[in-house]
Parts: sequence; C-alpha cells; structure tokens
Amino acid sequence: MTDPTGPGHPLLLQVSGLHKSYRTAGGGAVAAVDDLSFELPAGGALGLVGESGSGKTTTARMLVGLERPDAGTILVQGKPLAAAARGREARLARAKAVQIVFQDPYLSLDARITIGATIDGTLRLHGLADRAARAARVAELLAQVGLGEREAASLPRGLSGGQRQRAAIARALAVEPAVLVLDEAVSALDVSVQAQVLNLLSDIRRDTGIGLVFVSHDLAVVRYICDEALVLRRGRTMEHRPVPELLARPEHPYTRLLLASLPRPGWDPDAIAARRRELAARGAEGTAGADGGAGAAG
Repeated sequence: MTDPTGPGHPLLLQVSGLHKSYRTAGGGAVAAVDDLSFELPAGGALGLVGESGSGKTTTARMLVGLERPDAGTILVQGKPLAAAARGREARLARAKAVQIVFQDPYLSLDARITIGATIDGTLRLHGLADRAARAARVAELLAQVGLGEREAASLPRGLSGGQRQRAAIARALAVEPAVLVLDEAVSALDVSVQAQVLNLLSDIRRDTGIGLVFVSHDLAVVRYICDEALVLRRGRTMEHRPVPELLARPEHPYTRLLLASLPRPGWDPDAIAARRRELAARGAEGTAGADGGAGAAG
C-alpha cells in the first residue's frame, strides 16, 4: 500500500468545521454532521466508519454537492467547493473536482444505454469532441477497470454486479476527478468480487494519485483499502487515526464496540447488546442514543 503522507503528496481535500442539521417533524433539529474536519493527500485513502445514522452518507453527499452544509468549508486542491454550482461550467468544474460511486451501480447507470455509450457521453460532456479520441479513451478506461468490448456493448442488465460497479468506476474516472468518493461501493458485492474491486481501486490510486474517501460499515474493507479511518457517531468524530493503530488499539468505547461487533468464533451478540446499552446510558462523549446494529450502513 502506498504511503500517502509527507512531502510530494499535496493535499487534495480539506474539510473544516462541516455541519449539517435536518429539521424534525416536531419542529426541532438534529445534527447529522457536527464539526467534522479532515484532510486527504494525493494518493491517500480515508475511511469514514460508523453505524446507521452516524453521518457517513450525509458527509459523502456534501462532498459532491448533493447536500449543502450549514457551516464549514470544503477545499479541493485548495479551491472552495461551490455551495451551489450554477451554470454549465460551474457544474462541470465541480464534477471534475469530486466524483462519487454509489452502492447500487444498477440504479446509477442508465438502463437504456450501453456502458460504452454512457462513458462516451461523459467524455463528450466534458469537452472531448473528437469521436475517434473518445472511442480510444472509452476503451482505455474500460481496460483500466478490467472490462472490454463485450461489456462496452452491453446494457447494465447484461452485466454482473461486479462488472456494473467497475463500469460505474470507469465512468467516474472519465472525468479525471481529484477525489473519488465511494459510498458503500462494494457492500452489495460477493466477497470475491469485493476483493477484485478493492484491488482495482488500490491500483488506480497508486497509478493516478487520485484520493479516495471510502464510506463503509465494513471494517475489514477499511483495513484493506484505507490509510486512515475516521469513526463517526451521531455526526461527531470519535477517533481519526491511521488504520493499523485504530484497529489494534482503539481508544474510544464506541470504536471498541464496533470492533467487538464483528462476528468471529466465540462472538456473543447478547454481550455486545449489553455493551451498547451501557455505552448509551453513559452518554459517552455524545455517543448515546443511536439505534441499529454496529456496522450498519448509514
């Protein structure tokens, strides 16, 4: 795994004091993300970890402009990410800064258009006018993710889940973004296919210097792909440390609960549930009151 730290690895993404609240039915407000800050260097991979309602997906959506933060700043390569992209040029610039790959590639790909045509349209939208140059670039992108002519000519329904996810990654890479956000991008895949996609992502960041923000409930995935992990609980940061340190010596009770919740020989779900109730009762550093199983998507 590449070391993304130190000189020669400039910062791609700087998030500072990010805050997002939603109104409740009773007229109050609940903070989905509360004072979140982190940095991502070129070639780095950061895992956002937490259970349902922790703020992971809300953070991902703010990074790509699908949600507008109430407060805080997002800088991509030193430039503010526009809160609202108005006009074609502004939208294209924001798309080139940050791209996202969603959990379900079937829903994110147009079912009526072949994979090759989908990527071709992305290239045309971003200014590659020459038809032959686009065709060559489509073939190059598909080859980069392990797909070929047959997959290029296929509709999404003609591909497996892993192939569709590879196609979604190729489409995102067509824009040549600085940062790629992956929102539970391998959680719906078989374990063997997960490994293929994770290896692909490792190769891409090594070869291109792209930064990855990996939203995942799966600590095994984070262990494999990420350099650092940021543990979220009800929108707040519980821990943010290098992955080997965090997994070997978790400092926060909530992180220890997440790790203890991973099924393994001798695993006792009743004991885990008791620890969860105890943590909620103590209200440990704002972590009380969350529902759902540890490691659920959110």
